Formats: sequence, structure tokens, C-alpha cells
Amino acid sequence: MAVKESKEIIKKESSRLPSPFEEMERRFEDLFRRPFSLMEPSWWPRLRMPVTEELSPTVDVFEEGDEVVVKAELPGMKKEDIDVNLTDNTVVISGEKKQEEKVEKKNYFRFERSYGSFSRTLRMPSEVQTDKAKASFKDGVLEVRVPKTEEAKKKEKKVTIE
Repeated sequence: MAVKESKEIIKKESSRLPSPFEEMERRFEDLFRRPFSLMEPSWWPRLRMPVTEELSPTVDVFEEGDEVVVKAELPGMKKEDIDVNLTDNTVVISGEKKQEEKVEKKNYFRFERSYGSFSRTLRMPSEVQTDKAKASFKDGVLEVRVPKTEEAKKKEKKVTIE
């Protein structure tokens, strides 16, 4: 007879305070799940700062047809807070993240603010026409499209596989 394993989806947390040993065990588990968590001041909850990963956007650079496309994920940002600068072989995406959260309830008030800036410099995979670049920002995703130069298009060569 097969034994079914129960997979718990929701963890129940007790209302009592954890013992020092339980707290230490939780911190060790956190350390092994996120090894660089010690670099952020999570030990002092009042001094929490944004994690570096949250500030640095995830970026994809690829070629699509005769264009080089750069896509950056920037959730929660406004297009006014983002700068894009191009040179012949690099694109620099920079910006400043500002976040405020205000919660007011009957006997409870919380107001939190966090700020941080980022800058990513990426090398373009081929020569591009910077004067014909176009950028759009929709649903937290920045997309920059830059056409390749005629010379870059000519340099492309099909290689046969032996």
C-alpha cells in the first residue's frame, strides 16, 4: 500500500516568541538558503536597507534581425526616474528607486521609505546607430532597440558545421 506524503502549503506560525535556540536555528537556515544575507543588515530590523539585487535590474541583450535589443526589468519604477545613454559600443541604464509605504489603521500607523540608485553599463554585441535608437517603458520593462550599422550587418558570416 502506497504511503501518501502530505505537502504543507501554508506554514502555521505560533503566537509565542521563539526560544533563543529556535531563533539561532532559523538564522542558520536563512544563511544556507541565502548565503549573502549576512552582507545586508538584517540583524538590525530597524536599519534594513534595500538589498543590492533589488536595485540592480535584470538585463537581457540580444540581436533580433537588424537590431540590438536591450530589455531591463525595472518593477515599481517610473519612466521619469530612468536614464538611458548610448555610445557606439555601450549602453548605460541608470536610475533612482524611490518607494514609500504608508499604512494607517485604527490603532496602528506605519510609514516606511526606501531610496537607492543603480547604474548598469553593458557592451553592445555589434556596432549600432545610436542616433536611431528607440526606447519604450511598459509594465516595468524598459526596452531599447538600436539598429545595427551597415558594416556590422556585413560582418555577419554563416559558419558551416562539420
